[in-house]
Amino acid sequence: MNFFNGLKLGVCVTVLYATSFSLCADVYKYTAPDGGVYYTDQPPHKKYKLIIRSKPKGYKASFKHLQKNKKKYTPIIEQAASKHNIDPKLVHAVIYAESAYNAAAISSAGAVGLMQLMPATAKQYGAKNRKDPKQNVFAGTRYLKYLLGLFKGDLSLSIAAYNAGENAVKKYNNQIPPYPETQKYVKQVLRLYNKEESL
Repeated sequence: MNFFNGLKLGVCVTVLYATSFSLCADVYKYTAPDGGVYYTDQPPHKKYKLIIRSKPKGYKASFKHLQKNKKKYTPIIEQAASKHNIDPKLVHAVIYAESAYNAAAISSAGAVGLMQLMPATAKQYGAKNRKDPKQNVFAGTRYLKYLLGLFKGDLSLSIAAYNAGENAVKKYNNQIPPYPETQKYVKQVLRLYNKEESL
């Protein structure tokens, strides 16, 4: 699927809103020097920025086993949260939003596991095997801890950076990037986090 490629802003927005962002592909945006804005699911160069990230394959099906898997992985989550001095409820919220506790989840962009780690992030934060639940959670929690430090404990910005990347947050002067998917993601994680808080 590549019908986004090369479409300018007016056409693309119509396509995107017509589908309510339900297409099963990541969407990237590029603003050309002449002011033209382009969207694609297959960026031809690195100047395209990810603005909508698809859920991993099987995300909806994961809800069938959500409570069982949550119980299964809670000890690992608590260990990782304790090691990195972070609220385990936040890790739970991110995992719920990222994979619905499906350790085998793989996104179209290649993010893997409970915390949907990309290869570079996994390597940087100590996960040699992204498919291993313990390595995945420990690396993802460590990354989350780094983001909380980077954005001085601001939960919304840290969550936005987990979704869109820290550079995207910095680009918009330490504001949540104006990407529909990221704004939706931040609201979802905060809602899940506050729900965990009330339990």
